[in-house]
Amino acid sequence: MANISFRHVEKTYDNGVTVVPDLNLEIEDKEFIVLVGPSGCGKSTTLRMIAGLEDVTGGELYIGDRLVNNVPPKDRDIAMVFQSYALYPHMTVYKNMAFALELRKVPKDEIDKKVREAARILELEPYLDRKPKALSGGQRQRVALGRAMVRDPKVFLLDEPLSNLDAKLRTEMRSQISQLHKRLQTTFVYVTHDQTEAMTMGDRIVVMKDGIIQQVDTPQNLYNSPCNMFVAGFIGSPQMNFVTVKVEKAADGYDLVYGKCHIPVKNEALAPYVGKEVVMGIRPEDIYVEEEGDVAVLDAKVTLAEMMGSEIYLYFTYEGQNLIARIPSDVNVQADDTIRLTVDEEKVHVFDKETEKIICQ
Repeated sequence: MANISFRHVEKTYDNGVTVVPDLNLEIEDKEFIVLVGPSGCGKSTTLRMIAGLEDVTGGELYIGDRLVNNVPPKDRDIAMVFQSYALYPHMTVYKNMAFALELRKVPKDEIDKKVREAARILELEPYLDRKPKALSGGQRQRVALGRAMVRDPKVFLLDEPLSNLDAKLRTEMRSQISQLHKRLQTTFVYVTHDQTEAMTMGDRIVVMKDGIIQQVDTPQNLYNSPCNMFVAGFIGSPQMNFVTVKVEKAADGYDLVYGKCHIPVKNEALAPYVGKEVVMGIRPEDIYVEEEGDVAVLDAKVTLAEMMGSEIYLYFTYEGQNLIARIPSDVNVQADDTIRLTVDEEKVHVFDKETEKIICQ
């Protein structure tokens, strides 16, 4: 079993800086879990604690049923793939993949079988005699994956492995790593600051900020039901719009008042907030060009219209606030135009202005 358990784990460096104050997380056997968050949030430190490259200051870290706080990296049965590939430049692809097994004195015929099987899965067979400098970035990253694969570890740890690749290669490698996980049926822990990678690859996503877990959930739940403004703003591209609105009692529920725009919301969780300000969150794809009968309409002054192919990213101002909408590309709109837009009241998120926690959605 390769489940991983953090129980009140803390990481404080010698200079007194605490990067991870109190981490509690259960990673299931064979799960693909992604740690995501801005730079400095503690996600790479968390991964390095699993690997044994960082000591645990407090709490308990288990891999399977084994407490590994003081177990050296080589005895943890994990394999790590780094951002920088970390290949030996003087060795061929074959030797790079075989090296760890040779150090373990694994029989040559078994090494050959494992290396060639990994090369077949990763489509590296034509490159086994080449050295890393003769490979593209994507090929080097596949070699790094192959080197981890041949060891048949319980846990794969991947630390921003795609950040050195161009956009097209990143997309290809995302699907290859996901397929690899399904094929190997092993626990994968993947660190990235790219929320697109997190959303497309993870069974579950751990969103971190300042060493603290904000929310752990499936990609769909994180997107549809964020627990606070940080998660709501971090997940989704372009990010969610946030505006301060006032709650008023209406005949049939409540209104979020934003300038001349009244957005009806039928949720009794807003009752304590009548007469108070809250933060409304609305995703760019939930702002549309006005249609007949729409209720929550705003007159938007367009500042920029970015053609993205099948859609337009529409940057606009309303009541002095900069907002963004995603609208179909067949809408004829340009900078300095005024356009009537509507907010989908069914997709509105409402947050407490002080705590930034979700009130209703």
